[in-house]
Amino acid sequence: MIKRDFNIVIGVDIAKKKFDVACLLEGKFKHKVFTNDAVGFADFVAWFLSLCGDANPLICMEATGSYSLPLADYLVNHGFPVSLVNPAKIHAFAKSELSRAKTDKADAKLIARYALMTQPPLWTPPPANIRELQGLVRRVEHLLEMIQMEQNRLESADASTQLSITHVLNTLETELKSTRKAIKNHINNNPDLKQRRDLLETIPGIGKACSAHLLLALSEHHGFTHAKQVVAFAGLAPVLRESGQWRGNTHISKTGDSALRKVLYMPALCAKRYNPVILVFWNRLHRNGKNGKA
Repeated sequence: MIKRDFNIVIGVDIAKKKFDVACLLEGKFKHKVFTNDAVGFADFVAWFLSLCGDANPLICMEATGSYSLPLADYLVNHGFPVSLVNPAKIHAFAKSELSRAKTDKADAKLIARYALMTQPPLWTPPPANIRELQGLVRRVEHLLEMIQMEQNRLESADASTQLSITHVLNTLETELKSTRKAIKNHINNNPDLKQRRDLLETIPGIGKACSAHLLLALSEHHGFTHAKQVVAFAGLAPVLRESGQWRGNTHISKTGDSALRKVLYMPALCAKRYNPVILVFWNRLHRNGKNGKA
């Protein structure tokens, strides 16, 4: 990820059907609203080019998934610098300013001020093969959630509705099986993904479900250079709590990819039993008084 010094910044507050923008230019804001579609994207580019001239502004927006990605893709593909920022960072910045206004226009200005002050790193879009894998993995997660909900309903359902719920469960199971097969085929048809998956699965405790998540988490487009960055990305970094003579319990931050933490839990238990390296590590933690989950 590249980091530069931008003097002109544009904050974007994006919603489903439109997005508000605030261009901070020479200490003054210029505000406008555009539709969240291809026409609005083109109008937005024409608007800020008319304001900034030859200057290349930093365009900053919150990482809101399906709403922000189409605009971010469009801008990057046209050569404009874009930052996608964790909404929690923007929220914390608003608290530091004691911000009280909560409108789309005010939020766009807030994001612009955040970008000017922090100069967040530029966003690198994931490659097409990673994006397709990401969509398939998310679909598996959603199907598993729906299966669990229907199973919970079946336990207390009246006899008159049990057949309907069972039919839905069978359909969901079929879709789950089909999507998992699509993930396998997608990885097998991409030599780089296949090589990395096969390497990951040589680690005791790492299976097919976990390796797919790890391929996403360890994708080169994230720009990780050492293991600590990956630990922080997953929200597994320890949080120390101490002040003066007082020391609180240490726990993981949980500020990161919750799906990745979830999928690593069972492999960690398997590794404790079958991976000799992890077993030695676990025994050392246990002797030092750590609990089982730690």
